This record gives sequence, C-alpha cells and structure tokens, in this order.
Amino acid sequence: MRIRTLMQHTRKSGLNRPSRSRAKNNRARKAAGVDTAIKESNLKRLRRIEGQVRGLAKMIDADRYCPEILVQISSVQEALRAVGRNLMRNHLEHCATQAIRSGKKREAEATYDELLDLIYRYSR
Repeated sequence: MRIRTLMQHTRKSGLNRPSRSRAKNNRARKAAGVDTAIKESNLKRLRRIEGQVRGLAKMIDADRYCPEILVQISSVQEALRAVGRNLMRNHLEHCATQAIRSGKKREAEATYDELLDLIYRYSR
C-alpha cells in the first residue's frame, strides 16, 4: 500500500483522531515555545525518514529478502522514536513547564494528566 493511501485510510478510519472531547480542547493548539534547533533537527530527520519509507516501498515492490526489509523497518522506527524524544523534550521544557509554573491548579493538574498519558503511550 502506498504511503499516501495508508495515510488516507488512517484518516478515514479515524485511527489517528483523538476523542471528540479531546479534539475540541486541542483544536489549533500551539506549542508554548519551540527550540529552533530541535525543530530543525526533527524536520531534517523526518525528511530522511520519508526517504527511507519510500525505499522500503521499493524494496517490497522488488520482492527483496524479508529480513533486509525488516532491518530497514526497524531503522525507520528508531528514527521516529528519536523524533518523539525530541518532541517530548521540547514539550517538557516549554509547554509543560509553563503550565505547571502558571500557578493555576487546574492547568497544572491537566498537564500532569497529559504527561502521564504521553509517557504511557510513548513507552509502549
């Protein structure tokens, strides 16, 4: 399945959609701060990942040996995890820190819940 087709399927099936209540709260939210070095690093890494995924499609199309494809898939997954780590670092340094230091108890508690949810999802 081509990448674009897979992404369209994911959108149609709702696999990447948050719950309705969460979608309402997260609509058009922006980061409290973005480290430009992390942003540039993530964009560069994502472009590289995009190329790797296109390479995977070519390998599958060419009927390459399965273990070779699996090694490349593992490489892509690790690269995505690295982007996730960078995003988590930025979120902790800017967004979460700002919410916790704001002095607003509800905002701080919501941030704690959000962080626990992120840690749980990210650790799987």
